[in-house]
Amino acid sequence: MMNKKKNLWNLLFLIVIFVLTIFSVFHGEDLGQMAGYIKRTDLRYWFLAVICVVFFIESESVIIYYMMHSIGQKVKLVHCFLYSFVGFFFSCITPSATGGQPAQIYYMRKDRIPIPIATLVLMIVTITYKLVLVVIGIVVVLLRPAILMKYLQPVIGWCYLGTALNVFCVGFMMLLVFHPTLARKILLACIDLLGKIHLMKRTSYYKDKVEKAMTQYHDVAAYFRSHTLVVLNVFLITVIQRMLLFFVTYLVYRSFGMSGMSILDIVILQGMISVAVDMLPLPGGMGISEQLFLKIFTPIFANLTLPAMVVSRGLSYYTELLLSAILTIVAHVTIGQQKGEI
Repeated sequence: MMNKKKNLWNLLFLIVIFVLTIFSVFHGEDLGQMAGYIKRTDLRYWFLAVICVVFFIESESVIIYYMMHSIGQKVKLVHCFLYSFVGFFFSCITPSATGGQPAQIYYMRKDRIPIPIATLVLMIVTITYKLVLVVIGIVVVLLRPAILMKYLQPVIGWCYLGTALNVFCVGFMMLLVFHPTLARKILLACIDLLGKIHLMKRTSYYKDKVEKAMTQYHDVAAYFRSHTLVVLNVFLITVIQRMLLFFVTYLVYRSFGMSGMSILDIVILQGMISVAVDMLPLPGGMGISEQLFLKIFTPIFANLTLPAMVVSRGLSYYTELLLSAILTIVAHVTIGQQKGEI
């Protein structure tokens, strides 16, 4: 399926980051007191948070199913659910979520879905997924609402960096889609430059990869032009999808018996954490996400900030990771078994 050596390195990297995160967050803290605070929370809000996480994952399933049918590709909705869990599992454990789509394409191929179609659908999913973060980041950075900026001020540099990286990523992907000739020239020129300064070997190999990729982006451009309403609907579903995960933090806020902050403010603050960490080469934004949460939400949660962060990350990231891991195993033993391995 995938390079076993690469998977091993990814696993080791995940373990190292996890250990460093645990040490940096809990070093010198009173764990007994923190556990006491957590025990007094209202677990009904946790249940709602888990439902939000499940619907967050399954929203992508709906998008994949919707897009597949828009281009006449028959696919089972149940299998779309599994594709999503597979994608989120590998995204959670690989730097910058780079492992998600290759794993999804692998299982789609086992279902006899052509690779160009799988790549097309997942590419549009990626563009819209990141575009939501771009919109949030740009709106907050440009409008600078006072009520949010006082909480974001300690981490504003990370917010600027994350917004810039996401704008660059989405902008470049859109360039590849709508101006493939220009994008092709830029990529080939970069490969030639890296080859001349001896930072890249096998330049002809990478040029061939670029040429093949351009064909895929040409297909994406054609889809955008012929399915404008579908793409708009996908974007709107993605907005709801993103908000579901950010809403988990508000549910955690209420589970500690707190009130006063608006839902929108907490959702946007959590969204800015995602904006800041999304493009960083860390699995699930591990480490930096926890630190940004502590800095942003301390004025809101006060002495409950650390237990609130533990619960919030536990529900939004580690619950997602656990559920995705279980369903990835289900996908591995069910998808393609009746038709034979590819």
